[in-house]
Amino acid sequence: MTDHNVLFALGLTVFAGLSTGIGSALAFFAKRTNTKFLSLALGFSAGVMIYVSLIEIFVKARFSLVNALGEVQGYWITVLAFFGGILFTALIDKMIPSYENPHEMHMIEELTEEKKAEKKLMRMGIFSALAIAIHNFPEGLATFTAALTNPSLGISIAIAIAIHNIPEGIAVSVPIYYATGSKKKAFTYSFLSGLAEPIGAIVGYLILKTIFNEMIFGILFAGVAGIMIFISFDELLPAAEEYGEHHLTIYGLIAGMAVMALSLLIFV
Repeated sequence: MTDHNVLFALGLTVFAGLSTGIGSALAFFAKRTNTKFLSLALGFSAGVMIYVSLIEIFVKARFSLVNALGEVQGYWITVLAFFGGILFTALIDKMIPSYENPHEMHMIEELTEEKKAEKKLMRMGIFSALAIAIHNFPEGLATFTAALTNPSLGISIAIAIAIHNIPEGIAVSVPIYYATGSKKKAFTYSFLSGLAEPIGAIVGYLILKTIFNEMIFGILFAGVAGIMIFISFDELLPAAEEYGEHHLTIYGLIAGMAVMALSLLIFV
């Protein structure tokens, strides 16, 4: 393993991870007051996260765990890790003060309706950034490892992940942009969520390479699928309905699923 190979693999991982910034930049073409775009974008983001969680991430997790533990035990652990991810996110959601419950926010009377909506969007963006960062961590390790062993395979995986990360960048930046009006903040959070990809590669290379196996990978991926499903149903879709018409949300949802499905088909 030469230094050139390591740098090449790391470069591919950085490229894939920071593609979230492209999605973030695309989101800024719309005016902040365009709530129809917000509704479509949030529905789109939910479609991306739901589709990739159930069709791609969960399936990969199950495949890894079945290989490691056998058909029955592997499937059980996949399902338990999936719902464990949902429970983990629900507990975090419970601990973060809600701007809808006066018992949790004693200053709620001082917040205008607009401010409360902005606070909800900010929380949604941060949750999306957290889920995507956790998702990107093992993805970065996978891209890095593939590029070290087979550069052409590494390039294909990096391009596929980069395409996936563009709509994920929208999922982070749109709610934060609409909450704060700051393109800089929205881009920063999106950038940081993508940065988890090369960090995952570096940490995996330096620390996890001796213990990272199919079982750990499968548990992580199944948990992340659960996290993204919870965020989609608890945060993204309700907010999309609130900011626009029902049909706009559904159109965005289906479009997000279609884009993610196409990106997966291209690199079969």
